[in-house]
Amino acid sequence: MLTRSTAGVSIAQLRQRLDKDGISAILEGDTPESSTWKRLFLKHTDGTPIADIERNDVKPGSFGFEELQEFSEGLDECKPDTAARWLRDFLESVKAVYAFQVLQGADKGRGSDAIWAIEAELWGSLGGIFQSDGEGFSNEDGYHILWQFDSHVSGPWKMAVLGTDDHWIAFEMDLGNRDHRVAFMAGQVPRGVKRL
Repeated sequence: MLTRSTAGVSIAQLRQRLDKDGISAILEGDTPESSTWKRLFLKHTDGTPIADIERNDVKPGSFGFEELQEFSEGLDECKPDTAARWLRDFLESVKAVYAFQVLQGADKGRGSDAIWAIEAELWGSLGGIFQSDGEGFSNEDGYHILWQFDSHVSGPWKMAVLGTDDHWIAFEMDLGNRDHRVAFMAGQVPRGVKRL
């Protein structure tokens, strides 16, 4: 998750979210009970690791800064062009990068639910966009805006394109539908899709 916020979210608040969602998991940080943590460890109650979560501030020379530069450089060939331009501008204002390394416990029990709960709490508190390797980027509403999938992907996906008024138009398309892909990459809403 990439956010423009410099605020922090405390470990206690993230644990409360897990409790609220009825998820039994252990969340430990490098700074006890602080909102200034840099690394969190999410585990099942038996100790099986679910995810390693890092918060990287974006400052010249930092890992977060270098990661944003890498993202920006990779946008040259991405479609649609309007989303790539919007994203390049957004990246210039990002203050922190929250990186989730998904581990073997994600596929056990409610491991993936625990990851989603932590992501949702961070996003709800700080705002921002998502990036997933092999998929692409979302906008601030959580809709997918940039095509970085491989050619064999298929299935329904919630997408958005920028309208002429610079507002996002959200819809659900079939990633495997060639006509849907062509329209999306041209920055258009595909015909016959369900608007959201």
